[in-house]
Amino acid sequence: MGATGAWRTLRPSDIPAVVSIAESLHPDFPERPEIFAEKSALFPEGCFALERQGAVCGYGFSHPWSLHDIPPLDAFLGGLPAAPDCLHLHDVAILEAARGAGAAAAVEALMTDAARRRGLRAIALVSIYGSDRLWRRLGYAPRQNARLREKLSGYGDTALYMVKYL
Repeated sequence: MGATGAWRTLRPSDIPAVVSIAESLHPDFPERPEIFAEKSALFPEGCFALERQGAVCGYGFSHPWSLHDIPPLDAFLGGLPAAPDCLHLHDVAILEAARGAGAAAAVEALMTDAARRRGLRAIALVSIYGSDRLWRRLGYAPRQNARLREKLSGYGDTALYMVKYL
């Protein structure tokens, strides 16, 4: 990553920085620190921090899940599915100063590796804020069905459920 930083496995001590970044970049979608901590504890191999000059400037959270299902925001998972068929990319957030040098693609590649190691056949996400352009470049395509429509409504008008098959 160089000047923008380097991705590493998320540590419990990173949660305050994660919350600060989330509050800054996602003010309409607040999540409690305990929610991030649970995701990291349930699937540490899918949770990452972007560190630059000793400070966290981005994060990525993912975990095994069920395709065409969206875990609710700011809610505990309570565990992972017994037979997941995808990796759910919960969030990638990068402060502006660390953007533009491939940081999002780099963490997505780490998550793809985690999915493959688990034998998962797809990665799914909810794109917000027009980020679908980035996800399309990384191989994701929008998917729609009636079951998802209601869950997506809480993410705003531009929210898209997207999937990349591995």
